[in-house]
Amino acid sequence: MSTFIGQFIGFVVIVFLVVRYVVPPVRNMMRTQQDNVRQQLEDSSAAAEKVARADEKHAEAVAEAEAEAKRVVEEARADAEKISAQLREQADADVERIKVQGAAQKELLRQQLIRELRQELGTESVNRARDLVQQHVSDDSNRAATVDRFLDELDAMAPSEANVADSAGAKMRATSREAMQVVVSRFDEQTTDVPADGLTSLADDLVSVAKLLVSQPVLSKHLGEPTDSGEAKSGLAEALLSGKVSDTALELVKTAVAQRWSTEDDLAYAIRYLARLALLVRAERNDEAGEVEEQLFRFSRILDGESQLSALLSDYTTPAEGRIGLLDKLLGSKANGTTKALLAQTVELLHGERADDAVRELAELAVSRRGEVVAHITAAAELSDAQRTRLTEVLTRIYSHPVSVQLHVDPSLLGGLTVTVGDEVIDGSLSSRLASAETRLPD
Repeated sequence: MSTFIGQFIGFVVIVFLVVRYVVPPVRNMMRTQQDNVRQQLEDSSAAAEKVARADEKHAEAVAEAEAEAKRVVEEARADAEKISAQLREQADADVERIKVQGAAQKELLRQQLIRELRQELGTESVNRARDLVQQHVSDDSNRAATVDRFLDELDAMAPSEANVADSAGAKMRATSREAMQVVVSRFDEQTTDVPADGLTSLADDLVSVAKLLVSQPVLSKHLGEPTDSGEAKSGLAEALLSGKVSDTALELVKTAVAQRWSTEDDLAYAIRYLARLALLVRAERNDEAGEVEEQLFRFSRILDGESQLSALLSDYTTPAEGRIGLLDKLLGSKANGTTKALLAQTVELLHGERADDAVRELAELAVSRRGEVVAHITAAAELSDAQRTRLTEVLTRIYSHPVSVQLHVDPSLLGGLTVTVGDEVIDGSLSSRLASAETRLPD
């Protein structure tokens, strides 16, 4: 019994201890475990709900994506069709443009080919014609016939009313031309009884006055200005030149400065003109006018062909003595004294003019003193006496004035003639007609 009680008490103690110390922690652990399970169940339930909602959203997203994909596909298909249509239109436009451009290029090439063919055919025709003409005019009689035909054409021309004026006033205005006529008339009066030596001295005096006017532009401007005080200018000229030049030269200068000139340069030109006249009158009185005229024209042709020589003689910045020395070497014994004096005077007084132009003007002045007009004739060969005579007669009838013919031979003309009178040119050469035919070839 005691054992039972002891065991029972022991059992009670154990139960008590268990209840007291074991059950509460176990109960707490179980409660905690239950709470954990409950929490896990709740979490699982929430997760399941989230999964369900995610599935719903996924389904919705998939549905939206499918709808968006369909819409994008439809838009892409529409855009593709639109782009395809635009590309087709652009391609059609490009094809049409290329066709038009191709047609235009084809037409352009065709026209260019036609022009080239025409040009080549025309050039070949002209070259062939030139060869035939050269063969034809290689015979003297045929070449002479071309001159005769040109003379027939000249003969048929209506007489020209052009008045080929004396070279004294050809380049002047009306006021200066009238003044020049007065001065030349005064020269003729003053030199009626002057001997040849006196004319030489007169020319030298007038050259010195011309040089003075060139070197003293203020004086030249004062004496040449168009004013009414001619007497005052004559008085000034007398005060400056009296005792330094001859009485005849002084009288001529006084007459010149008393006139009204369009420009002061015309006064200087008039003085140079009188100096030339003095030597030309000397040639007339020595019966050498024709010889002087021929020599002047010959030297003029030399200068026309020697541009460097003309430039050397025209360079007024170099000393006149050197240029005149060069002139003397060129002339040598090929010219008489009057011709040399005239050319030396012309070269000495050059001041900006070309020597070839000045010498040609001097030669034409020599001809005009005899009342003739100078006609420069260029021919492929020398003219016969009959052709020269007929040409002179025809030109005299055309210009209503005696004509002096100066012939230049240029074989390149092939045939026919060119006639130059003053600024008027009548070109009847075969070379010019061939050149004209070549320039008129179709483009």
